[in-house]
This record gives sequence, structure tokens and C-alpha cells, in this order.
Amino acid sequence: MRVLVLGGTGFVGRAVTELLDEPTLFNRGTDTTLFPGVERRRGDRETGDYASLATGEWDAVVDATAYFPWQVRQTMDALGDRVRRYLLVSSHAVFAGAGSELRPAAWDATPPLTNDTYGPSKVACEQEVLGRFGSRATIVRPVKVAGPHDNQSGLTDWVRAAVKGGRFELPGDPAQPVQLVDSRDLARLIVTLLTEDRGGAHTAAGPSTTLAGLMAVCAAAAGTSVEIVPVPPGPRFPLVKPRDLWNTQHRAPAEGQTVTPLETTVTDVLTWAVTEGAFDPV
Repeated sequence: MRVLVLGGTGFVGRAVTELLDEPTLFNRGTDTTLFPGVERRRGDRETGDYASLATGEWDAVVDATAYFPWQVRQTMDALGDRVRRYLLVSSHAVFAGAGSELRPAAWDATPPLTNDTYGPSKVACEQEVLGRFGSRATIVRPVKVAGPHDNQSGLTDWVRAAVKGGRFELPGDPAQPVQLVDSRDLARLIVTLLTEDRGGAHTAAGPSTTLAGLMAVCAAAAGTSVEIVPVPPGPRFPLVKPRDLWNTQHRAPAEGQTVTPLETTVTDVLTWAVTEGAFDPV
């Protein structure tokens, strides 16, 4: 299967590319060491440079880097009818609550996105794809993604705190539920949906736990002892959510999705972070 991956060397895109037989990567070309021999098309979504996509045909495109509807629109215009299926990696932030209702779309959100605009802008991205591709559109809505090569704030911050051990000041409630999905489970789901030519919307989700439970897993992997000390809310800390969003942390995974144990994800993040020098072990 010939798949065009928008990005392809970052976090989620990298996990997807590793599973594909015939990938083509479209990105700015800042990382030329990964995936030697893979076809590359250089461009820049931020500036609207899609000239390198003027030729070529693909069975599907995986879009894991669209945050604004104009990015999706420009990509679809550049590809025309030379791609059969469009898979958009969206977010669970599109949901209005714990159910399936979506938030109102934001068509004119501007960077940087905030908690108020991120989900609605993703809704607009979804609607762009659905409007153009219809039954040939596939939407994947992951909960917070975690795993090796994560370049965003999230599980890596918790693993880093666990490695330090000792007192951990948590600006939140240790009883808060939290749900993550392993990036490799997300990638496998994406490839399965493409292989089976499945359209529609699908949720990617992993095990649910609490913040206290998450830290216990992280400390066990790091071989340390951590004392959680709740402190008043301050600057936003990764994975801490307001109480009115607690009920959104129990999404069911899509049909056929693999679910990696949290302990495995944490251990693999720790191994990657130490190996890559993200932080030094104690």
C-alpha cells in the first residue's frame, strides 16, 4: 500500500512510518537520518508550500500534523484526486464531554491554540476531510498519546519526576483519572484502518488509571520511591485536568485496537529517554 505521511519523522508519524511498506514522507526535511531509502517530498505546511506534491498517486494519506482547517484544505487541494483515502489524526479534545457529542467547530482559530480552541479547531479539520472525501475519510481520535520519541509535555515529564524520586509536588488531585494511549497502538490502529479500508471515526485509547497510580507505575519502572505532595494549582502541569473533565478519561478503544499495558509504555519511555539523553538516570 502506497501511503503519503504528512510529517513521518516526528512522534506519531514516526510510529506510523515504521509500520508501512511503501511510505512517502512529506515534511520540511529537517531530519534526514531516519528511514534511509524512503521517498521524501520536501515542503512546508506553515507557508503553504506543497509544490513537491504536484505529482504522484497514493492509496492513502495519513495526516498527523493538521491543527487548522486551512492546512487540511490546502493539502486536499494540492493532492486533488490522486489519493483514495484521507486519514486524519484528530483528538479526543473534539468531544464536548464524556459522550460522543462534538464541540462546535472553530474555523478561524489562530496559533497558538489554547484549551478553548484546540478541540474546536480539530473539529473543523474533521469536517473539511469529511466534506471532501465522504466515505473515503477516516478520522482517528486518540486520547493523550504517550510513548518513545514523545517531544511534547506528557508522560515523559512524569517519568522524569519519578527518576528523581523523593518529594513530588503535584498541582492537582492524586485521585484524578488519567488515560493514555501508546503511540505504537495508535500507529497499529491507523495501519489496520487503512489496510481494511475502513472509514468513519474511531477512538484510540489505552488503560485508565489515576495520577497516583501513574506515578506508582513510573516509580516502579525507575526503581525509586516517590512521595506525592498535593499543592495548590499553579502553572499548567502535564496530564492535570480540572475536575469537570475527569469523566472524559474513560474512553473505549476502537474495535480491533491493541492495548499496551501502561507498565510497558512507561518502561519503554524511560529506556528511550535515558538512551537519547532526555535526562540522566540517578
